[in-house]
Amino acid sequence: MPWVAIVCAAIMWIILLFLFNKETAPEPVVVDPAITASISKEWPTLGKQIFENGVPAEGATACAGCHGLQGQGGAGVKLAGDEKILKDPVYVHTILVNGKGAMPAFGGNLKENEIYAVANYVLNSWGNKVEQPLTPALVAEGQTKIDPAVLKNRSRFVPEDIKLPEIFLATFIMVLLTYGLIGLYSVWTEGLELHPGIHKVRATPIAMLSMVVTLILSLVFSVLFVRQMSADYAAWQNQELPNVAMEGFFAAMILLTIAVAIGLYKKFFMDGEVLVEDTSGEFPW
Repeated sequence: MPWVAIVCAAIMWIILLFLFNKETAPEPVVVDPAITASISKEWPTLGKQIFENGVPAEGATACAGCHGLQGQGGAGVKLAGDEKILKDPVYVHTILVNGKGAMPAFGGNLKENEIYAVANYVLNSWGNKVEQPLTPALVAEGQTKIDPAVLKNRSRFVPEDIKLPEIFLATFIMVLLTYGLIGLYSVWTEGLELHPGIHKVRATPIAMLSMVVTLILSLVFSVLFVRQMSADYAAWQNQELPNVAMEGFFAAMILLTIAVAIGLYKKFFMDGEVLVEDTSGEFPW
């Protein structure tokens, strides 16, 4: 039964990945040659105009109102000399189209050529300089990877847009995995049959070494977790995205190493006692 539960959990995990796949696979970008040809000519003038004044007729507000006329930041993040956007120019296009946090999405307000004009103006102003203009071809190439906004969403403990089928499957997967792991642990520590009497255990050198290594790993992950929390707090102060996924990883490893230490203690260091021989037990396996 434990193995059946784990296999069922694995199957449901695959189904869950298919549900998420629709969100992680961005829509393909159509490369328009006319747009590509006009980008280099338009961004110095049209991009600057939209950044500083917006397009009121299309319901697009000025970017400078939040980011400053010189990209110095304000209500919005600082854009001048931003190494992050220079390393990933496609990210600028993604944020302009889809929005992020308090920043609205302009994909429905600005025309495609206006989006590229603003993006290239940001990428080539106030000390920023990219090797080549951002074009639909570069955006299409960048979208072969998972969208950065989706990665941010996946890094949270509870994604904002999680739906009922995903909640059901994720919960049932955790229940099945817990059921299966407890069953395997029970068989490992107590065996398939219980025999009456007091059972003395003697720790082997390998068991002792495993316990020491597990406790050291638990301590190491605890230190790494505290350091990551401190780094993420500093990131929040600088209006940068914290590495929540790494926090979760270190926290999970702390719990896992502690669980392994408890299991080793139960198996190799704790005497057991069986009063009567009985075919029934606390668990259905």
